Amino acid sequence: MQDYEGDPEARPFTREELQLFLDYADDQVERAVRAKRKGALAAYRDATLFKVIYGWGLRRTETSKLDVVDFGRNPQARQFGRYGTLNVRYGKAKKGQPPRRRNVLSVMDWAVEAVADYVENVRPRFGFPDHPALWITERGGRLQPGSINDRFEAYRDALGLTKELTPHSLRHSYVTHLTEDGVDRRFIQQQVGHECDSSLAIYTHVSDDFMNTFLHKALAPAFAGA
Repeated sequence: MQDYEGDPEARPFTREELQLFLDYADDQVERAVRAKRKGALAAYRDATLFKVIYGWGLRRTETSKLDVVDFGRNPQARQFGRYGTLNVRYGKAKKGQPPRRRNVLSVMDWAVEAVADYVENVRPRFGFPDHPALWITERGGRLQPGSINDRFEAYRDALGLTKELTPHSLRHSYVTHLTEDGVDRRFIQQQVGHECDSSLAIYTHVSDDFMNTFLHKALAPAFAGA
């Protein structure tokens, strides 16, 4: 129970909901640019932030505390360049212990492309080059978890999505979608920083279509000899 942090009401996105949400976040950038509004950089930052939460299966606080230098190379995935791995320095701590660190390997090329574009072309336009934060405010501070919540809820509510969806739902979706895609459970467990497989099982909410396909494959050998 110590390792389980999932809120049963923070269900994962369906793939359709996730695409709708991320597309809407991108649309806000385009609208701000067309209207020449001041918030275009912040909208771009937030659209990228949500992609990073999902693309690396992060918690909200872990995401807030990321620095630009936390990305690094993975010799086994040279195609990702300097974004092949992410050093999460402020993972959830057990009671009385310091934050747990973990390295999360990059697995989604589109998410790597999004964060690379942000770091190289958008983050510098905020100014404050000496500030280490990946997500910086227009006043030069580090973006806080509460601000992540506020933007998430604004987008969710504008789309009419259920309030069961929270920023943590993006992390749930990472686990669920990789599971549906057949990724090894031990790998997923290490990626999200769970110590035991049982907590990962509680954390995963695979779709009905996936369960039907899985059961069909599992039961087929038994019925083949009937």
